[in-house]
Amino acid sequence: MELLFLGTGSGVPAKYRNVSSIALKLLDERNSVWLFDCGEATQHQILKTTIKPRKIDKIFITHLHGDHIFGLPGLLSSRAFQGGDTPVTIYGPKGIKQYVTMSLKLSQSHFKYAIRFEEFSNDTTLLEDDQFIVTTKKLKHGIPSFGFRIQEKDREGELNAEKLRELGVPFGPLFGQLKKGETVTLDNGLELNGKDFIGPKQKGRIITILGDTVKHPNSVELAQDADVLVHESTFSGEEQELAKNYNHSTNIDAAQTAKEANVSQLLLTHISARYLFAESKEIERKAQQVFQNTQLMHDFSVVDVPLKKD
Repeated sequence: MELLFLGTGSGVPAKYRNVSSIALKLLDERNSVWLFDCGEATQHQILKTTIKPRKIDKIFITHLHGDHIFGLPGLLSSRAFQGGDTPVTIYGPKGIKQYVTMSLKLSQSHFKYAIRFEEFSNDTTLLEDDQFIVTTKKLKHGIPSFGFRIQEKDREGELNAEKLRELGVPFGPLFGQLKKGETVTLDNGLELNGKDFIGPKQKGRIITILGDTVKHPNSVELAQDADVLVHESTFSGEEQELAKNYNHSTNIDAAQTAKEANVSQLLLTHISARYLFAESKEIERKAQQVFQNTQLMHDFSVVDVPLKKD
């Protein structure tokens, strides 16, 4: 599980920061990529990475401001030309279906794969399967804006293959039976209970990705005990009033949310173009004074989210 930041700027593209988009790479978990927001030129950013557009099968949109959605029609069209023929599901606030379908209709864009839309307007569970639960809650940003909590379900413990080999268990069907917790009898009469050779369950990981918002209680709920919290930091703490006026957060707001939610790591993104490199480092440093494990993201920053070890 890996986060790749395709765009970390706010509002308009800047020389060193494109507008918002984050890829959650789930190649080991399900051989797919989930995209969170798709600002203008996201497909250009993808060209500079190893991501294959055909692997993108779910796109989550936090809100309908242009710097979060203007890249969608182009990406969807290019995906068809790059071997993508499997369905894509787009999750977003009400209006996202109209925006995408009208853009494709007016540009006479046609492709074979299906696009499914899951629109929402309130707190809800967006999907649940045998691996993940994704929930969303409404934030506060002038227009409907949402955050997402991506929670991996606990994994079954690993089979102690080394111990089994020491006991003379041949690799093959018996390993499969023991992995299921069944009892098997070896040729020498030794009886083994699979449950005795399976380690404890591995705790699932939690990633929270928030849309644009002022500091809000729902942000804390979505991020509770998360391994990673991705939070906008459009303004520095010295410009708190400006952030409030524009319904955005500061680095200090983000750090306080991370602290209240007891997250493991805070990643700051959606940085205003007014802050150059030295100023952005200061934004990071001051956030770290409130929540130590904070990193400010740049375009193409990669953050691995490893399995938890007991």
